[in-house]
Amino acid sequence: MPPSRKRAGPAIEPPPSATGFTPIRTERLRLRPYTPADEPALVTLLNNWNVVRWLSEVPYAYRETDAREWVAHAGERLAAGDGWPLAITRDVAGRETLIGGISLNLDATGRAGRLGYWLDEAVWGQRIGSEAVGRFVSWAFANLAIERIDAQVITENPASAAILRRLGFRHTGDGETFFRARSANHPVWRFSATRDDVAGVTSPPVAAAQPNILLVVACALVDTEGRILLARRPEGKKMAGLWEFPGGKLNPGEIPEAALIRELREELGIDVTAACLAPFTFASHAYDNFHLLMPLYLCRRWKGEPKGREGQTLAWVRPARLGDYPMPPADKPLIPLLRDFL
Repeated sequence: MPPSRKRAGPAIEPPPSATGFTPIRTERLRLRPYTPADEPALVTLLNNWNVVRWLSEVPYAYRETDAREWVAHAGERLAAGDGWPLAITRDVAGRETLIGGISLNLDATGRAGRLGYWLDEAVWGQRIGSEAVGRFVSWAFANLAIERIDAQVITENPASAAILRRLGFRHTGDGETFFRARSANHPVWRFSATRDDVAGVTSPPVAAAQPNILLVVACALVDTEGRILLARRPEGKKMAGLWEFPGGKLNPGEIPEAALIRELREELGIDVTAACLAPFTFASHAYDNFHLLMPLYLCRRWKGEPKGREGQTLAWVRPARLGDYPMPPADKPLIPLLRDFL
């Protein structure tokens, strides 16, 4: 989803950018105005077809003149206060490095904006998208006179759609959009979020008493047919009869990958290496006496045949059928993310 070059109407009240923009920071990132020094990096990053094919308004090939025009245009939008096109940067070896872009363009009413973002392929899979978009959306609702943020994602890019859903965006419909680099219309999913939708999702944490947090790890094993392995909790265990992703608690001093390798060997009798575990998402759920935090990994390669070594029943389930299997409350939000991704 690229930054738009179309001008929207003026903001209803003077936004922060009208008199100068303070960069937005996250734990790893800095969202700040573009400068002419960004132009060479823009040319390099946006000449990657794997990035540009998802973006509706970016040309391919991307030339120096395109970068120069975009940087000038982004500055004009910020000065006018009707759009916030920002560079996403991070520190690499002590040097600020451009890794993507994000923007919000107001409509004619000034009460709604269209969100767009893109990332360098080198940082995919590092949850940079969720970090950047979540912080930017939180900033926008806190600082701008907007009531709604809209976005669209080409249907070939479910990972981007999963980011929006994770942040509270609702799927509001389907449509078609012209993609400049492809010179053709392509189907898109349309999303929307209000302040209430994202409240508590993207907002900074409020100081409170430290909860009793239980950290466990889980894995979605995916076979060659695209099916996911579920294990049924056996009799005698809490929530017996519910289906879950294999995994378990971390031992003291154990890192998540090592814990998952151990649990998969103990539970299923299979051998997995850390290189075969890809972090995908996580579950965060409040139970009565503790708060569960559960990173979920994807794995497509392992040695051995999975067998229930602790009395649990196993089932290979296609993504579209995951909702047919009753799961613990913490696992349920992971189902649509896996369906969209797989």
